[in-house]
Amino acid sequence: MPETRFPIRYFTPVLLLLAGSMVGACSGGDFGRTREDFRNDDMHRWIGLEATSSVALHPSRFQLTDEERQLRDVAYPLIEPPHSRPAWKSVFGDYQPLPSPWRQGPSFDRTAYGRALIDEPHRSHSSRYAQLIEDVRNDITRFEVFYASAVKVLDLDRRRNASLSRISELSPRERADAVARMQENSLIVQWVQQCLERRVSSYRWAVERLVLQAPDAMAAEADRLIGELAAQTANPPVQARPVIERPVTTKG
Repeated sequence: MPETRFPIRYFTPVLLLLAGSMVGACSGGDFGRTREDFRNDDMHRWIGLEATSSVALHPSRFQLTDEERQLRDVAYPLIEPPHSRPAWKSVFGDYQPLPSPWRQGPSFDRTAYGRALIDEPHRSHSSRYAQLIEDVRNDITRFEVFYASAVKVLDLDRRRNASLSRISELSPRERADAVARMQENSLIVQWVQQCLERRVSSYRWAVERLVLQAPDAMAAEADRLIGELAAQTANPPVQARPVIERPVTTKG
């Protein structure tokens, strides 16, 4: 019986490097999912810690309630800049904490989203309009989900605040932690509110440039959705009690 021989294939260094990268990507999650080692119940706890530390407040030492944990989870997609994690980056895992708007740093650039949308390779300008429309629709959905959670949390905080004078043997540390947690929750709602206003500004700039460069009937739907998001943002279901003055950081 003749011996079976298998041809030996020689791969270039580039192909080997790509293969190694794909293997490494398994630990980074696939299909745009966040790496599993980043996932845990309190993976977004840092949002509250960042909000308080950025305005020189002490964080609460209380554990998060289920409602407070959910508030942070649904806040993150609105805090993260729109279109900031292309699919190829998500494969390798780029989840990172973000600075609050009260941090001293680069001013908000309302042109960044639109420039990325226009500069990234697309099959046609119609696909750019489609991406913009999808992003705005997603934000409208996230708006409803976030504020449903915010209403619950802020209502519970009002009850917590009212109970402080009736709790027996309340220690100074307990009072301080309760107040700190209420401030933390309020700051998160204010943070998201500012991010929504920035998104509306970014989307308006993007659709204006798309109309300028490639007029299309899809612009009317994009403009309608941006107007809907703007109206929701201007009239949120609940207003957080201001803890710190809002920074003026809009550029462009």
